[in-house]
Amino acid sequence: MPPVSTTGVSLARKLLLAASTNVWLRDHATKTAFVRRSVSAFMPGERLDDALTAARAQQQLGIGTIFTHLGENVSQIDDARAVADHYVAVMDAVQAGRLNAHIAVKPTHLGLDIDAELARGHLRQLVAHAEATSNFVWLDMESSPYVDRTLDLFRELRARSPRVGVALQAYLHRTADDIERLLPLGAAIRLVKGAYLEPPDVAFPRKHDVDENFFTLGCRLLIGGAAVPGSLLHIATHDGSLVNRLQMFIDAHGVSRSAYEFAMLYGIQRPLQTRLVQAGAPLRVLIAYGPHWFPWYMRRLAERPANVGFVLKNLVAR
Repeated sequence: MPPVSTTGVSLARKLLLAASTNVWLRDHATKTAFVRRSVSAFMPGERLDDALTAARAQQQLGIGTIFTHLGENVSQIDDARAVADHYVAVMDAVQAGRLNAHIAVKPTHLGLDIDAELARGHLRQLVAHAEATSNFVWLDMESSPYVDRTLDLFRELRARSPRVGVALQAYLHRTADDIERLLPLGAAIRLVKGAYLEPPDVAFPRKHDVDENFFTLGCRLLIGGAAVPGSLLHIATHDGSLVNRLQMFIDAHGVSRSAYEFAMLYGIQRPLQTRLVQAGAPLRVLIAYGPHWFPWYMRRLAERPANVGFVLKNLVAR
């Protein structure tokens, strides 16, 4: 197979990310049978019941779950309130079903674009319910203009409860400094590569640099958080090379399995997921659901343009 052009991959990623924000494409593509079939490679269905069924199957394999109800940038107070109420119901369903499952929420899905106090109130509600149901709330990180506001929300919530974590993006230049400020808190951090279109002065444009920063930050979190109660690292990548390198670091430094989990997405790198579970590594797989999946789906393709080939292969195999 000929080598993949870095320039070509970069262009493909930019095109997919641009498509994720295109309203016309969203409205038309989501109605086509091909796109609806292809998205099923990454999500078991649009309903919560579909996600719960998939989570039960994962649990039988020794895999934990994170549920996320897809959506972002809501502009109506009632819609944001409905999202918060939905996540309360999800935590109740998780408790009733005795599932090993967390929830992941986007602050803009809870009203951050409308009013910061509105989103803060909804997040306090969710973290309080996580306390009551022994669950855990992850704050997803959105594009760079939201980073400071999301971290401010996280710090306040972490002061109230250890049952909250936040995602940090390895492609942002600022993330190393953010980690140093969060480590003393005993922070639960889900380290991801990053999935939004950012300028080069904000984010590393080259995949190699993002990968190296991910590894460096992962090592820092594994060691730096070891002595701080409440610290947890989610190693959120499907990159087999990075997984292997971090596994070697974990083994070499005797990092406790309670200090980290590998985190992946439903339907991606299933052989790697199986290998991790068989090796006894903790693994938690995110299951996304809901009707507003198009932006999320396009960002998943953009994270690794080879996923386009993965989708096509799965469609042909059906």
